[in-house]
Amino acid sequence: SSKIRSPEIQSVDDVAVLEDSIDFSLIKTTSKIEEKLEKGGLPDCLHDDIIPSIGNEIGAEAQIRFLKAKLRVTQEELDSVVSECRKKDDENQNLKSQLKDMEEENTRLQRAISMQRSQTEKYKMLSQEANKKSEELQQEAIALEKVLQ
Repeated sequence: SSKIRSPEIQSVDDVAVLEDSIDFSLIKTTSKIEEKLEKGGLPDCLHDDIIPSIGNEIGAEAQIRFLKAKLRVTQEELDSVVSECRKKDDENQNLKSQLKDMEEENTRLQRAISMQRSQTEKYKMLSQEANKKSEELQQEAIALEKVLQ
């Protein structure tokens, strides 16, 4: 898909055209159609499904007005799609930024969990040692009581 780099619009005979489109110029196309009309023949493309079946019954100028109106509508639709694409791109950038922040937060929290687990293991060992020492001291206290009696 091609990205339209410039949203600048030119006005040609009441028709908006994009300045930076790839290998396509509405100005050239319009001038070619007008040249063919001046020579007396309508372009072959006017007989396809772009112009309704009454296209053969209306004059060349009316067909040109119709095509210019159709072109304006198409241009507005294109502008709308381009605008929507820009909004989606902005939204994607925001989501990518949020994802990066969340990944950094996740990494930070994983490190904190790891440190807390190691501290928990350390305190378990200290607790076991303290319980063992307490039992030893209780045994010693009982032995000393027996000696005193």
